[in-house]
Parts: sequence; structure tokens; C-alpha cells
Amino acid sequence: MVTVTEEMVAAYQRDGVVLVKGLWRDWVEMLRAGIARNMANPTHQMATLKPGEPGYFFDDYCNWQKVPEFAAVIRQSGVAEVAAKLMGSDRVQMFHDHVLVKEPGTTKPTPWHTDGPYYFVEGRQTVSFWSPLDPVREAALRCVAGSHLWEKDVLPTRWMSETNFYPGEDDYMPVPDPEVEGMKILEWEMEPGDAVAFNFRTLHGARGNTAATRRRAFSLRLVGEDARYVERPGPTSPPFPGHGMKGGERLREDWFPVLRAG
Repeated sequence: MVTVTEEMVAAYQRDGVVLVKGLWRDWVEMLRAGIARNMANPTHQMATLKPGEPGYFFDDYCNWQKVPEFAAVIRQSGVAEVAAKLMGSDRVQMFHDHVLVKEPGTTKPTPWHTDGPYYFVEGRQTVSFWSPLDPVREAALRCVAGSHLWEKDVLPTRWMSETNFYPGEDDYMPVPDPEVEGMKILEWEMEPGDAVAFNFRTLHGARGNTAATRRRAFSLRLVGEDARYVERPGPTSPPFPGHGMKGGERLREDWFPVLRAG
């Protein structure tokens, strides 16, 4: 298990993002095998490119229960201990997994967005781990430092149609352009098994893959002690139909297992 230093915790709390070197260094081959299994039998594969846009971008989520390699990494790699320290929460609970594969020549960038408004969970103690399984130079994840502390959530949109994800937009701030607006963008060159850890409310995006090699990435979303189910003005992503939870409740443990009880 990697060492989480006080400096890393301070950076995570301040910036909403920190690099965790070697988080899954010993699990790279297992995760690659899991992604191959996932791509051969996707569950919720989403359309990500418009007709005529070059390349291929595979995007699927919520597969850990049917992909044994993902389940093993989640439960055996020690990631819950890392999450607990970064979030400042003794309790760590599973939310969902996510696979994103950009094949060579997929030049379309991932738009700037925050994950939180798409989800039906809210809390200060949240963390996503985004880990490439190929060396990353150009197709890196990019995060805006301190954006997890903004007063309003960023407007969630549908990337293909470029329409609002929920009706109305008064409760949200417009999607900013961090480069034009001079925001502090953090990104790193990464080796397989490194991970970017970021808060659900952190504004982030990713460059297109202009390299000659594919960019496979595995993401894991976890929540802490203060996370609670929240009603949204429409279906969420992921949707988890029939969950039966009510506002203010913790996520049900039979669907979202507790990885660390504290």
C-alpha cells in the first residue's frame, strides 16, 4: 500500500485533487484484464462521439460485481485505507467503478465538468481515483485546484446533445472555461497504476488521445462518513433504478458495500 503523507492530505483538502503515485502499481495487469473483460461485455456503455468524430472512446460503469478483477482490486488493494486518509473519514463506502478507454486518434477532449451533480449522493467526504493503465503524456486528466470549494455546483450537461442534464439551471453556475479564465489547472504525466484522486465536486476534464497508443483508465468512486442520498430533479447517472432510498439516508450497504467501517 502507498504511503499517504500529511502533505498529500493537505493538498487534497485544499485543492480537491492530489496525485497518488503507484496506487495500483501491483494491480495493473489485473485491471487490464478486467477492462478487456468489460469491453467484451459492457453493461451501460455510453455513446461519447458524434458521427464523423475520429477514434473510439469506450465509456462504461458499474461492472465490479460481474468483473472479478475489479472486485479483487477494490477489496484487496488497500485503496480504502488511502481513501480514508485523503477524505478524513474512518468509514469508506463503495459507490461505483468506471472504465474509460480512448483509442489512438480519439482527439475529442472530455468536456470540463464536475461529477457530483450527476450523482444522487452528497457530502464533503468523497473521492474518485482515476488511474491510467498505459503511460500518459498527452491524454491526462486535468483538474481545477480549489473548485470543490465553490459555492455552487457546475451545471451538469449531456455531452452529446450539449443540453442541460436536469430541467432549470438557476441552482448551478455555468460551465467555466478554465484556460480562458486563468484558473489553476493541475495535471501530471503518469505511469500505469498511478492515480489522480479528486473530490466529486472538483472541476475536471481530459485531453484527447493524439498518441499512437491507447489510453485505458480505471476509475473508482468512494464516499465517506458524511455522504448521504439526495434527491435530484431528474434521473441521475448512474441511475441505480429501484434503490428505494430516501433523502438524508446513507447509501444502502447491500448495494454499496462498506469497505472500511472505521
